Amino acid sequence: MAVKIRLARRGRKKAAQFDIVVADSRSPRDGRFIEKIGTYDPNTNPASINFDGDKAFDWIMKGAQPTDTVRAMLSYRGVLYRKHLQLGVIKGAISQDVADQRFTDWKEQKDAKIEGKRTTLGTAKDEARKERLAAETKVKEARAEALRAKQAAALAASAPSAEATEAEAPAETTEEAGA
Repeated sequence: MAVKIRLARRGRKKAAQFDIVVADSRSPRDGRFIEKIGTYDPNTNPASINFDGDKAFDWIMKGAQPTDTVRAMLSYRGVLYRKHLQLGVIKGAISQDVADQRFTDWKEQKDAKIEGKRTTLGTAKDEARKERLAAETKVKEARAEALRAKQAAALAASAPSAEATEAEAPAETTEEAGA
C-alpha cells in the first residue's frame, strides 16, 4: 500500500483551509485517511502551518511520500532536514548528539527569521496606516482651507453689493416720496 502525506481541503468557497493527512494514495482527496497530522491555512500572511513534526517525521521515516506542496511545508518546518540528519546517524557519519544540535541550531535560526518577517509585516502595516491617515488629514485641511477661502470671497462679494443696495434703497425712497 502506497502511503501519501497530502492536503485535504475544507472550508468555504474562496476561503480554503487544509488538513495535512496521511492517506492511502488510492483514496480520494477529501476522503478516507489514516491519520490527521496538522492543518494549513494559506489565507494568513505568512501562511499558518501547524502540524505535529514528530508524527510527520515518523511517517517520512516509514516511507510515506509527501506531495509537492506538503514537501515544501515539511522542508519549511525542518522535517526533511531532520530526516537527512537521521539518515547520517543511521549510516554512522555523525552521532545523534551532533545531529540534534545541528537541528536545534537550524530551528532557532528559522524561528527567528519567521518572527522577523511577522514583525516587519506588522510595522509595515502600521506605517502604511499612518501614511494614509496623514494624507487624509492633509486633504481634509486643504478642503477646509478652500471652503474658508470660498466663504471669504462670497462674504467679500456680498458686502459691497449690500452697501450698494443700501445706497440705492434710500434714493428710491426719496424719489417715491417726492413723486
